[in-house]
Amino acid sequence: MTSCHVTKDPIKKVAIFGGTHGNELTGVFLVKHWLENGTEIQRTGLEVKPFITNPRAVKKCTRYVDCDLNRVFDPENLGKTMSKDLPYEVRRAQEINHLFGPKDNEDSYDIIFDLHNTTSNMGCTLILEDSRNDFLIQMFHYIKSSLAPLPCYVYLIEHPSLKYATTRSIAKYPVEVGPQPQGVLRADILDQMRKMLKHALDFIHNFNEGKEFPPCAIEVYKIMEKVDYPRNENGDIAAIIHPNLQDQDWKPLHPGDPVFLTLDGQIIPLGGDDTVYPVFVNEAAYYEKREAFAKTTKLTLSAKSIRSSLH
Repeated sequence: MTSCHVTKDPIKKVAIFGGTHGNELTGVFLVKHWLENGTEIQRTGLEVKPFITNPRAVKKCTRYVDCDLNRVFDPENLGKTMSKDLPYEVRRAQEINHLFGPKDNEDSYDIIFDLHNTTSNMGCTLILEDSRNDFLIQMFHYIKSSLAPLPCYVYLIEHPSLKYATTRSIAKYPVEVGPQPQGVLRADILDQMRKMLKHALDFIHNFNEGKEFPPCAIEVYKIMEKVDYPRNENGDIAAIIHPNLQDQDWKPLHPGDPVFLTLDGQIIPLGGDDTVYPVFVNEAAYYEKREAFAKTTKLTLSAKSIRSSLH
């Protein structure tokens, strides 16, 4: 391996998860379709497996049954002794880990695309955990370029203190598309997610066939902190997202700009000295997590040239 070139083993096994959250219907709908007719996701020499991750939540059309499946892929939960007393999603995470992981195991899946919807106005979003992963940066660059002029954003959640416990055990990469209400299907959102998956699988196929991808760079939005709603002494929400901020995901938010609005008309502005880029603004599922939006900063990541080690 030279300083400007990375070789990597071919990708053999890919999974596509839908229904990690049972009321995010685009992934559920697509995965159920591909389970019946998977022609469009098959690529020569590649095993692609569609999979419904949280069938009980899907059946109820609810985010989860006992707890958030997307937050229990951590060593503590995966290491618990299996019993019927465990929350359903913890048991399910253990089953998924057994079927698709553990990561770096010989039989584990190389890449898992985890399909999500957001109620926020985030468009097509790819979520990245590792700013030094040349292969993923190259893949995201390919997807972004293929989707153009439709924008596709990259949300970098690499942070020393914010642990998501989504990808620790299996090679799971979230794909978010919105805005779409929970329990609703929109044709435009479905089409965008379908295209993102097509381009991702095309990239993997091209890589496996020996295509070399030259050095590239992508713009990403790196998480800085999560912001809660203002609250009263009882812990209840005391102000809502200001109209000027609503639906303005990825747009610059400057110090002094309105962020929250109280019922008596008081405006609460952005503090600090830095321009930030808000994401997951007013996401319905994050009220219980006490998150009104997340602040990000914009930066550029570079990747070295990559090619398959078999060629």
